[in-house]
Amino acid sequence: MATKPVPPRPAPRLYLATPPRDEPAQLAAELAELLVVADVAAVLVRLRESDPRSMISYVKALAPAVQNAGAALLIDGHPDIVARAGADGAHLTGVAAMEEAMPSLKPDRIVGVGGLATRHDSMAAGEAGADYVLFGEPDARGQRPSTEAIAERLQWWDELFEPPCIGFATSREEAEAFAAAGADFVLVGEFIWSDPRGAKAALVEIGEAIAQAHASTFGTARAEGKAEG
Repeated sequence: MATKPVPPRPAPRLYLATPPRDEPAQLAAELAELLVVADVAAVLVRLRESDPRSMISYVKALAPAVQNAGAALLIDGHPDIVARAGADGAHLTGVAAMEEAMPSLKPDRIVGVGGLATRHDSMAAGEAGADYVLFGEPDARGQRPSTEAIAERLQWWDELFEPPCIGFATSREEAEAFAAAGADFVLVGEFIWSDPRGAKAALVEIGEAIAQAHASTFGTARAEGKAEG
């Protein structure tokens, strides 16, 4: 009996983190342009600390540019304002913060988690119901693992667990390494926004680099993630 062919592995999609800004109008305009030139699955909105009403207004000003483009809008922290701001979910740091936020976010919204220093933490997050795990972001002191260590963690997770894994990339080289390691998504942020050519050129380039790195390792496939929540 002929075996059923295994479908090509999907290429990782982009997860774009925004810089915190004082005013959302220009950022909203930039996002509207960026989300039509690259395959961005989600946008992580980073907020300046302020009163809840101001932060909610900020997110609401960005939401149409993100959600009308078919991307999910997640807030970095602040799970208490997710529903009121019309966001699609929150990204939390650490298993304890994720578990505390779960009752207010599930089942309707995405709960992602980073700050997972050990394999045990990562497995605990998955068992607790995380919609994705993020590896490679800086800790409170600005320290982060080596590219090789992050890639190893992504490969380990990808081989054993179902929830999507995301690699936090600070350069094109890291993004390529994480795509080749089996990341379902690649998070990009500061180096995109600070590129002297402009964020649009940088994002297009990184999307193409990820697709090429993935194709070299796994073969070609259309770009879509295992799941988006």
